[in-house]
Amino acid sequence: MTTTMRAVQIQQTGGPEVMAVAEVPVPEPGPGQLRVEVAAAGLNFIDTYFRNGTYPAPLPLLIGKECAGVVSAVGEGVEGFSIGDRVASPLANGTYAEQCLTSAPGTFHVPDQVELEMAAAVALQGLTADYLVAGVYHLGPGNRCLIHAGAGGTGGLMIQMAKARGAEVFTTVGTPEKAAIAAEAGADHVINYSEVDFAEAVRAQLGPDVAGLDVVYDGIGADTFDRSLTLLRPRGVLALFGAASGQVPPFNLQRLNTGGSLFVTRPTLGDFIQPPEGQERADRLFGAVIDGTLTVRIGARFGLDEAGDAHRALEGRATTGKVLITP
Repeated sequence: MTTTMRAVQIQQTGGPEVMAVAEVPVPEPGPGQLRVEVAAAGLNFIDTYFRNGTYPAPLPLLIGKECAGVVSAVGEGVEGFSIGDRVASPLANGTYAEQCLTSAPGTFHVPDQVELEMAAAVALQGLTADYLVAGVYHLGPGNRCLIHAGAGGTGGLMIQMAKARGAEVFTTVGTPEKAAIAAEAGADHVINYSEVDFAEAVRAQLGPDVAGLDVVYDGIGADTFDRSLTLLRPRGVLALFGAASGQVPPFNLQRLNTGGSLFVTRPTLGDFIQPPEGQERADRLFGAVIDGTLTVRIGARFGLDEAGDAHRALEGRATTGKVLITP
């Protein structure tokens, strides 16, 4: 095996232009780690947060957190994994690369019936969707929820999972094309926020006899947070799991009281995929892919040299479905 590899690296934080392909040493796994030969890496907003400095990290930095591939080395103390195993991880390190490192407890076996590109497409977003609809708030028949960005990778999976659990689903999108994608995923009410105020539209569709939504899943952040709060029923839940439009500024907690004893949570995936819960979620996720109850759209593929273009498309909200980086 060669001692170097190609990987997307940043020397300083900034826009997509700071990313460049570099020749770097092949990493060696430490205790509790695996090295994975990357078949595909998933593109996610968290990648842009590390690139632009929202999430500080030591520089130079290899970009990417999500991948699927084949185990190429096993670190000390790791049990349950062997060289050659097909795996996926939503929380690896430097996945825009030919090889990457990942923590064994955050890595999951991929069934032979699931292609590795598909596993990369659902590792982070699929597990995120699962913990949101079946962990943060256990959706069931009779529940009403709002899922922002329903045409995106996470949003589309959440719509399908929420409908499978019997919930009534409202979702927001920004274009007629994305509205069609969200409707195809199964959303009951699709709202184009570029044409109407989404909060007014949700209220109109709920009608005067419904107190509000049980839960709002908000991965947008600053642009949607305030209005999302107003849509909740008393004791409803706002799950803020991202900040595509920017971070939510500090706010007066008294608003939760006056809104009806509301709950706001800022969950993170890592807290919902620890053993044995993580593999159980992964098994449920991959099982849904295998039996066809979960449809995953791969919207685009970019090479390592095109990572900057991929980030521009994501931040410009010009993507639908899942975007992959393929080494």
